[in-house]
Amino acid sequence: MSDTANMMIENNPKEVARASEPLSNPEGDGVILSLKWCFIGVGFLINSFLFESIFSNNDASLVSGFVGALILTVPIVKKAIEDLISGQHHMNELVAIAVVACLTLEDYRTAGIVAFFMILADLLEHKTASGAKKAIENLLMLTPKKARLIQNEKEIEVEVKEVKISDRILVRPGEQIPVDGIITEGNSAINQANITGESLPVDKEKGDSVFAGTINLSGVLYLEVIKVGDQTTLGRVKELILKAQETRLPIMTVIDKYIGWYTPAVLMISILILFITQKMEPAITILILSCPLSIILATPTAMIAALSAASRVGILIKDVLDFERAAAITVLVFDKTGTLTTGNLSVTRMKPIDDFEPAELLKYTASIENISNHPVARSIVAVAKEAKLELLNVVDSKEIPGKGVEGLIDGKRILVGRLLWLKEKGVDCALPIDEGLSVIHVALDGKEIGWIGLEDKTRAEAIETVSKLKSLGLRKISIFTGDKKAVAEKVSAELGCDEVLSECLPEEKLAYVNELKAKGEKVAVVGDGVNDAAALAAGDLGIAMASGSDVAIGSASVAMMTEDLNKLPFLLTLAKRTRAVVYQNLLFGFIFIFVVGSFAVLEFVNPILGGVLHFFSSIIVIFNSFRIVKMGEEFAPYRVEVDAALLNAENKDE
Repeated sequence: MSDTANMMIENNPKEVARASEPLSNPEGDGVILSLKWCFIGVGFLINSFLFESIFSNNDASLVSGFVGALILTVPIVKKAIEDLISGQHHMNELVAIAVVACLTLEDYRTAGIVAFFMILADLLEHKTASGAKKAIENLLMLTPKKARLIQNEKEIEVEVKEVKISDRILVRPGEQIPVDGIITEGNSAINQANITGESLPVDKEKGDSVFAGTINLSGVLYLEVIKVGDQTTLGRVKELILKAQETRLPIMTVIDKYIGWYTPAVLMISILILFITQKMEPAITILILSCPLSIILATPTAMIAALSAASRVGILIKDVLDFERAAAITVLVFDKTGTLTTGNLSVTRMKPIDDFEPAELLKYTASIENISNHPVARSIVAVAKEAKLELLNVVDSKEIPGKGVEGLIDGKRILVGRLLWLKEKGVDCALPIDEGLSVIHVALDGKEIGWIGLEDKTRAEAIETVSKLKSLGLRKISIFTGDKKAVAEKVSAELGCDEVLSECLPEEKLAYVNELKAKGEKVAVVGDGVNDAAALAAGDLGIAMASGSDVAIGSASVAMMTEDLNKLPFLLTLAKRTRAVVYQNLLFGFIFIFVVGSFAVLEFVNPILGGVLHFFSSIIVIFNSFRIVKMGEEFAPYRVEVDAALLNAENKDE
């Protein structure tokens, strides 16, 4: 295993038990050994047939068949005994009883052939599970083992596990970025296809964030570390793959509840068939067919495939059960600013009171807003910097989510925010405003000194996205926003939404979501701001946009690593398809057991054919699940490969 993989597992003790099998070799030495002995056993079975048909040597045929059957059946019987001792119910005991019965009847070749196909099926299940572990190893290998740490203005090469939050690191052209960080110096093109699904490199500059595992293509970057190890976006994707193997949908929980009765019930049915038919063969066949590997594989194979499709296009799903929740959504609620609109607000008008200059109004406002990360605040500060205004020193500053920002400048209390909030603070806001703009009001020592108007543009793909969402059968698409009514209704009319709530505080957004849920709706909330966090957490499905705050992303169930709204209908479509495939797999598994079992009772299926059919039923389930992987190919990135010479340039220089 790579050093990075070891570090990530060591940092998470709970992972040790789950990741104890070797990741570097998904087949594992034990499986390779099983395959070797498996084919040795098959060789003895073939010899048994040859001795009987060609050489007419029944004694040699019997001995060869017995040796082959022994080699093949011992692992199955051993595993069944271990399961019984540990109190687990994997239904291996059904097959073990069947092959032991064949051995007792001296039908060695039947026992061996049945055991061979059951071992193949078991290896198939192992391969499916270890495939996920291999995916984890591949993800971990995306992160380099070393990082260039800057200490006392000197560059020191250290292990990635030694890097801490707030450290400063250097990343040179052609190198992979070892941590999540913020660029403090430099600019470059970054290939982040493996994280966000974007097909082209993205230009990054000072202040932009970068992800661990992405590739720095062109420029020297200095980063401030904000996330390391399992906390990085790459580390969280690793967690998702582990969870995909363990997913239990509601119907699977019901199956688990009654699994303890399954083996005794099948044994009773098998004995009953033996009693009625007076023949051992149908009873043995029932035992073989009733080991429901296709049912066991139904959910994890579909979930792993769905997770692969989602992560490929830049959708980070924190809990694979969110696929089930997304498939049931009936109402989708959008935040407006930064979600349906670009969030790149532009200051288009300033209205100071008569004895105030526009530049002075902007200076006071930008100085206070400089503590906020809100799109409105960023836009105002950007305009002030473009105007080369020197921002004032602010003390005792604080931000009230959904309302505004306040602080002291030269001992004077400045309030910047929504009209209603300023009125709550006793400010008389009498200046006429332009209804077509988003307006931020400014007060100095309890007196209004003016307002600043901003405009935002609707995302180009927003209309198409809303149309696609409606075609998926959603009953309602709503907008809630802290913006004023005229602006919100304009966006709603443009997109064709069903309902709009304006001038909402965070608690009002939360109340709206809870109201919808109380009516029996399954609600998805899409947002990006701190003031959306409560609503995101309250929704049946919370979806945070890539530009969102850490609080919003932390509260949401799903993080969109790109800002392409068209991936929202894709997510819901993927969820519906995944749920359908899971139920197809389960239905197929139950029908297979019932129908083929019925044919076994009628003696149309013997134990050997039963083992073959059992194996191929598992193949069918896996192929059905992995049809999901192809979904989203229209978004699939053309991965930008870095020239090998560029990647290795540093090593060659050294």
